[in-house]
Amino acid sequence: MSGGATVWLTGLPSAGKTTIATALAGTLRADGRRVEVLDGDEIREFLSAGLGFSREDRHTNVQRIGFVAELLASHGVLVLVPVIAPYADSREAVRKRHEARGTDYVEVHVATPVDVCAVRDVKGLYAKQAAGELTGLTGVDDPYEVPREPELRIETEGSTVEQSAAAVHAYLGTSGRLASEGGRA
Repeated sequence: MSGGATVWLTGLPSAGKTTIATALAGTLRADGRRVEVLDGDEIREFLSAGLGFSREDRHTNVQRIGFVAELLASHGVLVLVPVIAPYADSREAVRKRHEARGTDYVEVHVATPVDVCAVRDVKGLYAKQAAGELTGLTGVDDPYEVPREPELRIETEGSTVEQSAAAVHAYLGTSGRLASEGGRA
């Protein structure tokens, strides 16, 4: 294996996806790994500007992110993708493209209850939705299709960021995705 893989962290808004990915990236970089974080908000701003939040636009956004992730992973980069990706068929299309190219793909469900996400509400989305200022909030008035069989499911309620990031790191290690050509894990 080239050392590259895509680790897709999916979950509700404010579930902790980006926070976990950022913490994990720090650990992996400290271990000497080539790591990139493809944050959903940054991608929307730069790669998917102009897309809305319809099902079709969300699918297009996920496919664009998946393409970039697969490209980086195929060149030996460990790519962390903290993106909601609310639809199972969109995530499955990304997985299949990775498999077709022989590139590793790991789906991590950051399972945080909606009421906990609403308390965290790092972007103020739940408050805006509750005030009637926002519609189409994933998991509230727009669908979120929970992954049926992710490689890893992290229950973040009651866990620290460090514990959650360590769980992903441990999974990557035990599944052989952190093995290197020099034998260093």
